[in-house]
Amino acid sequence: MSATGPAQPADMAASPQYPANRWLIAAVVGLAAFMEVLDISIANVSLSHIAGSLSASQEEATWVLTSYLVSNAIVLPISGWFSQVLGRKRFFIISIVIFSIASLACGLAPSLGWLIVFRILQGAGGGGLQPVSQAILADSFPPAQRGMAFAIYGVAVVFAPAIGPTLGGYITDHASWHWIFLLNVPVGIVLLALAIPLVKDTAAYEAARRAKMADGFTIDYIGFALLALGLGCLQIMLDKGQQNDWFDSSFILAMAVIAVSCLSALVLWELFHRHPIMDFRLFRYFNFAVANLLMFMLGFVLLGSTLLIPQFVQAVLGYTSTLAGLVISPGGFAIVVMMPVVGYLSGRIEARWMVAFGLITVGLSMFHIAGFNADVTFDQLVTARIFQTLGIAFLFIPLTNVAYIGVPADKTDQISAFVNLARNIGGSVGISLVTTWLARRAQYHQSVLVEHVTPYDPQYASLVDSLTRHFTEMGAGLDAARHQAVAAIAQLVGEQAQLMSYLDDFWLLGVIFIGLTPVILLLGSTREASAPPGAGH
Repeated sequence: MSATGPAQPADMAASPQYPANRWLIAAVVGLAAFMEVLDISIANVSLSHIAGSLSASQEEATWVLTSYLVSNAIVLPISGWFSQVLGRKRFFIISIVIFSIASLACGLAPSLGWLIVFRILQGAGGGGLQPVSQAILADSFPPAQRGMAFAIYGVAVVFAPAIGPTLGGYITDHASWHWIFLLNVPVGIVLLALAIPLVKDTAAYEAARRAKMADGFTIDYIGFALLALGLGCLQIMLDKGQQNDWFDSSFILAMAVIAVSCLSALVLWELFHRHPIMDFRLFRYFNFAVANLLMFMLGFVLLGSTLLIPQFVQAVLGYTSTLAGLVISPGGFAIVVMMPVVGYLSGRIEARWMVAFGLITVGLSMFHIAGFNADVTFDQLVTARIFQTLGIAFLFIPLTNVAYIGVPADKTDQISAFVNLARNIGGSVGISLVTTWLARRAQYHQSVLVEHVTPYDPQYASLVDSLTRHFTEMGAGLDAARHQAVAAIAQLVGEQAQLMSYLDDFWLLGVIFIGLTPVILLLGSTREASAPPGAGH
């Protein structure tokens, strides 16, 4: 039945037949996405162990993260193209196999060089799992149930980065870093055993795929080369920028020039290619374009804050790695609880109002954290993190739904690829920006505070005298006590500068999200979410 009148033959022919076991399919593809996203963050806390075990420096070990992100970023946006060439189910199975074998190889790697090679393969295998999982969900569920299905997927991709550092630290401390990779192998075997009989390409999808292949389909070698080089250099630039002092480094500058040149050429090339690997013409659908922008910002704040909060409690409050993970984890569990609720509401409340609520909630949570000081308690931190994740839950599902509104049904692979790419690149940009801003603001606050640390400042002089008396009473000589007093004040200045730089970062994230709220007013009505895919504009 069409949205505007009696069903026409074409409408009936296009009406999909949804599988009876679709909830089991949702669980399988959700687990696949969880496994892949988890490996983005699970190795973060294990780098020092990896470096020590493989006789490498800490800086060299960071390539374990960068190599995965680069290959993942390259494969993710062209997963839709691979699905059309190979068939969605076949590509999904191949991705699981590559990811599982590469995980086994990572766990058994004899040197850092081999580990990086295997991480590249693992990232390539994982790059197809997120978007293909989402595309399978979009085609397996009727629009009325799609919100709840995306809730299962959302739990996977939002909960995984939240729990990753905690899980990685626990495994590394109680077993060894090898097991953060080896545990993927049994999970991959289970996924294969379930996915092979359960996941199927729909008849309409397979017919459209075969018709396209028969219609003079050609491989876009130029597009693939531009994409691989552009996204690869972009990811390296974002990951290594702060470490190399950004554009003061000729290496980072070269990465930036290559990335901008290749990605600009890619857009122009793909717009006029008959069979593009990335269909940028989809951005003419306004809701799709806005959904990608907001999904980019969701990744920006989600991964940026997930990086900042553990660093904040360890560097400023002196928490252990395990305790820092326990600050983050309850927010992940809150996501698990809230996603089904939001999935239920998504069929009853317009997506744009849910997105507005999510943006405001996340923004206010960032302002709340920006008001903390060194006396903040563990309970206050956990509550603030839960407050933030409640807002994130109201963003992921509605934005995913909005991306499909009005876009032709045969573009689901491309839609899911773009949406997941936007979130992943947003996360990389977020991590780079908050890390850079943190370092720059720490330098700024340090310089401002140091201006008051002079013998001519009455408060400074009084504090030096007080501390000198304290250290003298502890048994130190007068000169030694005065040196200890000055050193204590210098340490205090550094700690305060660091605290204020973290609070500045949280404040910045809050401003960004509150500032994005008016964007949702540009969206058209999202009631079309209840219409069949492709039945929109």
